[in-house]
Amino acid sequence: MRLSFSRRQALVAAAALPMMAPPSSWAAVAPYDAVLGTSDSGRRVGAPSYPTLSAAIAAAPADGRKPFRILITRGIWTEQVVVDKPFVHLIGEDRSGSVINHLAASGLAAPDGRMWGTFRTPTLFVRAPDFRAENLTINNAFDGLAEMTKPNGLHSHNGAGPQAVALMMDKGSDRAVVRNCDILSYQDTLFPDAGATLFENCLITGSYDFIFGGGRVWFERCEIRSRLRPADPVEGYIVAPSTPIEQDYGFVFHDCRLTRDAGVMRGSVFLGRPWRPSSTFPDGRYGDPKFVGAATFLDCWMDDHIAPAGWTEMWYTGRDGNPRTMLQPEDARFASFGSRGPGRADFSRGKRLTIEQARRIDIAAVIGRR
Repeated sequence: MRLSFSRRQALVAAAALPMMAPPSSWAAVAPYDAVLGTSDSGRRVGAPSYPTLSAAIAAAPADGRKPFRILITRGIWTEQVVVDKPFVHLIGEDRSGSVINHLAASGLAAPDGRMWGTFRTPTLFVRAPDFRAENLTINNAFDGLAEMTKPNGLHSHNGAGPQAVALMMDKGSDRAVVRNCDILSYQDTLFPDAGATLFENCLITGSYDFIFGGGRVWFERCEIRSRLRPADPVEGYIVAPSTPIEQDYGFVFHDCRLTRDAGVMRGSVFLGRPWRPSSTFPDGRYGDPKFVGAATFLDCWMDDHIAPAGWTEMWYTGRDGNPRTMLQPEDARFASFGSRGPGRADFSRGKRLTIEQARRIDIAAVIGRR
C-alpha cells in the first residue's frame, strides 16, 4: 500500500524557495555578486568575473549574512574547491554544461606525493553554513570502471583504492540546499558528513557506498543511479551511513527513483550497509559504537537491480582487533515504506515501517523547516 504523504509534501512545498528563473532572464531578475567565466560574461550580468571558482569564493565576505551569488557559466571548470564562507550560493548557467570538475582517487598520488586517501578526494568541500548549489554538475573525473576492471587496478579493500568523492558536506556545513544538480562519480560519490542538507531533484551516481557519512539529509524526488561494476558479484551498495547514535535520523529518501545503468544485474545492489568508523580509545583503536547508521526509503520507485534482502552487513575493526567484525543491518537503523516498481519487495532484512511510523518522518523532523 502506498501512503499519500500530504503533510510531508506540504512541508516540502512550504519550505522550498522560489524556483530560479530561466537562464535567458537571469541578468534581468537575478543579480550576481561574482561570475565564474570571462570578462564578457561578467559584463553581461553586471558582476566581477573570475577565472577560477576558488577566486570567486575568496571574494565573498568571511562573515556573510546574506547570499553571495556566483554564476557559473557553461564550461568544465577543473579545480578542487573549498567553500569556507557562509551563504555562498553557486548557480549554474546550464545543469549539464556548468561543471565543477576534479580528478582524485584514494589510491592515486596527490601533488604532495602522498596518496590522496578518501577524505582528501572531494571535488567540492562545503565547510560553512547556508551553502546552496543549483543547476550545475559536480564531478569527480576518476574513471572507476576502467580502473577497477584492468588486471592491476586500484580496487582493494585496504583503503588504497578507487574511492573518489564528488561532494562533501564537511564539518561546519549546515542548512545546505542542493537543487537540480548532477553529482557524479563511481565510488563514495556523495559524503554528507555534517549538518543538515536538502537534496532536491538531483541525480546522484555511483556503485559502492556512494552516499555515505554521518549527516542529516533529506532527498526529495532525486534519481539515485547505480553504475556497472562487473568485477564483483555484488554490484553495489547505495548508502553507508555512519550516523551518531544520539542523532535520530541519517539519510531519508522520499519519492526518489532508484535506477541503474545498462548491464547492472537484477538483484545485485543492496540499499545499504552500516559503516562504523574507528576511534581511538585508551585500550586501542577500533570501531566506535556511537556510530549506528540510519537510513530510510519512503515511497521510492526501485528498479529490479535492488537485492531482495534490501540491506546487508558491513565489517569494522572490533575491540579485539579483528578487522572483519561484522555489523548487521538489524543492529543499525534501516527501514523502508511504500516501495514500488520492479525492485519493490518485503525486504528480508531491515525494518518495514507501519503507516503511523512513516507519517512521523517528515522534512521538519529530519532537517528542520526550510
